[in-house]
Amino acid sequence: MARPSIGQTQAIEVINKLSSKVLIVHCQSKDDDMGAHGISINESISWQFELDSFRATLFWCNLVVEDKRLSFDAYDEDRHRNFYISVWDISGEGLFWRYVSSGIIP
Repeated sequence: MARPSIGQTQAIEVINKLSSKVLIVHCQSKDDDMGAHGISINESISWQFELDSFRATLFWCNLVVEDKRLSFDAYDEDRHRNFYISVWDISGEGLFWRYVSSGIIP
């Protein structure tokens, strides 16, 4: 699979698949802060960004559910650059990543 070209639009989506809890999500990169959002059950947040020719892109997220906290890299260009959309499902069983490898962003 070829690497997306510089300026290629990428997307990230974080979905709350917990059975009965609001998920607090705060995602950011070095240059962009998506802010903290309370996401209800089966709701999501998503955003798009373009790859930068001068540095690798990294977005990380902090999740909070009641007294539990988790941090993860939502987009690391070294690992995710071949995928146009990275989707993160947060459920009681854990954190699951899936992707869309087509170049079409809905």
